[in-house]
Amino acid sequence: MEETISIKDIFKTLKKRWKLIMLLTLIAALISGSISYFLLTPVYQSSTQILVNQKQSENQLDSNQIRSNIDMINTYSVIIKSPAILEKVIDELELDQSVDQLSQKITINSQENSQVFSLAVQDSNPAKAVEIANTVSGTFQKEIKDIMNVNNVSVLAKAEIKENPSPVKPDPLMNIAIAVVVGLMAGIGLAFLLEYLDNTIKDEDDIERLLELPILGSIQKITQVHSKG
Repeated sequence: MEETISIKDIFKTLKKRWKLIMLLTLIAALISGSISYFLLTPVYQSSTQILVNQKQSENQLDSNQIRSNIDMINTYSVIIKSPAILEKVIDELELDQSVDQLSQKITINSQENSQVFSLAVQDSNPAKAVEIANTVSGTFQKEIKDIMNVNNVSVLAKAEIKENPSPVKPDPLMNIAIAVVVGLMAGIGLAFLLEYLDNTIKDEDDIERLLELPILGSIQKITQVHSKG
């Protein structure tokens, strides 16, 4: 026997199981909020801006040199996160972490056709993020002269600690919003699953639908009336 679900059945199921759906949604939101606010460690970000620009002996714009500087940014992005730079940063700041661990905290972002790129550092300590960002950019500016035999790197803007730094992650509101959607979907799915597994007969419609038998009549419930006297 093939069964079809109508829109009326869908709304009927949602109305019948709405408490279950709301309960699962609330539980998901509470769990997500608790984890975001109390269990996950806040991560702060600080960044510096670095300019790649070869010093010219004449005051003229060399488009070929600009293009060369832009192409060099990809190479510099690799060098910045290499042991040649990060080992010196670790030694200078006396960091208790490996080159790979420090490299994972560093992100290089560059815009298309721009000689400027940013170096962002994430850390659980906002002051440490600033210190690492400035030390990495400063060390890179000094060491690139010997590594590449060039002098075309300048630090445009150093990282600074803000008065009230805000973490870049986790984002509690976003996590809660996602949890609400997931909880709502899970609640609706569970509601329809329970409805599908429930094969009990509750009213006349169930008899006609499940047994395919016509309803000849029904017996009304009679309430007992107590007479006075």
